[in-house]
Amino acid sequence: MSKSPTAPIDVVKAFMAAMETLDYDKALPFIAETCEYTNMPMGTVQGPAGVRAVLEPFFAPTLENEFRVLREAVAGNIVFLERLDRHRLPDRWVELPVNGVYEVENGQITVWRDYFDLATIMTHWPQPAA
Repeated sequence: MSKSPTAPIDVVKAFMAAMETLDYDKALPFIAETCEYTNMPMGTVQGPAGVRAVLEPFFAPTLENEFRVLREAVAGNIVFLERLDRHRLPDRWVELPVNGVYEVENGQITVWRDYFDLATIMTHWPQPAA
């Protein structure tokens, strides 16, 4: 059995790799119960259940995800990732530039903030039927 990562950058990358495949069972243990996840234009939720409640419906129309890390920086327990999030829908790929800021304590993400332009994604994302 492999040991869970503890270095902040390794924790964040393991979490992102699991989220890329939408493996919530593998990803959510990296999220602390007290974690504050802020999807900057959308609001803040807490803990693994809150993260899942935001991400699962958002990713529902995707067939494939790719989170390309363009730049990364680490300062102590804080990790910054500049990403290009790519989502394959049934008829096209949608790309979203994102900056993520994470704080990691004891092998878990305790703060996660994603900054992006909401209009960029919403103009290309399928809208729920009324």
